[in-house]
Amino acid sequence: MPFPCRVFVFRHIPFEDLGLIRAPLEERDISIEYADLYRPGAPPPDITQAAGLIFMGGPMSANDDLPYLRQELQLIAQAVERRQPVLGVCLGAQLIAKALGAKVYRNPVKEIGWFEIHFTGAAARDPLFAGVGPAGTVFHWHGETFDLPPGAERLAYSEACRNQAFRAAAGVYGLQFHLEVTPAMIEDWCAQDANCGDIDARLNAARVAALSSLVFGRWCDWL
Repeated sequence: MPFPCRVFVFRHIPFEDLGLIRAPLEERDISIEYADLYRPGAPPPDITQAAGLIFMGGPMSANDDLPYLRQELQLIAQAVERRQPVLGVCLGAQLIAKALGAKVYRNPVKEIGWFEIHFTGAAARDPLFAGVGPAGTVFHWHGETFDLPPGAERLAYSEACRNQAFRAAAGVYGLQFHLEVTPAMIEDWCAQDANCGDIDARLNAARVAALSSLVFGRWCDWL
């Protein structure tokens, strides 16, 4: 392994945490260090010796002119140039796309709740998604989307959102959907938003847990 087994996790709000990503990291004895740059005075981490970076979701836009988002965009670009693994979920995926030269913009519709995604032919050959099947129901909570960065491969799409997952380089992945969520996380998110609606937090919990263990575990094996 070219780097010590430590990942930096960039959160953007306290209640959007690692969720189901945590277990594969801990099972492989990969240490977790949070880099909450949204907190006033938080120093940017030295990522040069990190095994990988993980960028979580959040209610802000990747286009917001916020100092910590500008820092994260720079860190993503530097990590990809250094060939470090990078994983982004929802806002994190949008930040990866933007850092690598793609546009982020409002999706025609908001996707909030359980919706089916379809995996592409590239996903069938992908180190993370090979063998997961042609389609699956996963949890979504986003109002924006992105174009693919130059050279990236589209791995998944939905009826409402063309780009649901992509691989930009070896170990560099963006997931628009929330494969990391637990039922407790969904219930907490709904409590945070009065307009959430009626969502069954446990509807696909077993399937999501199995899929997340496979996909995130494979990503962790890059570290």
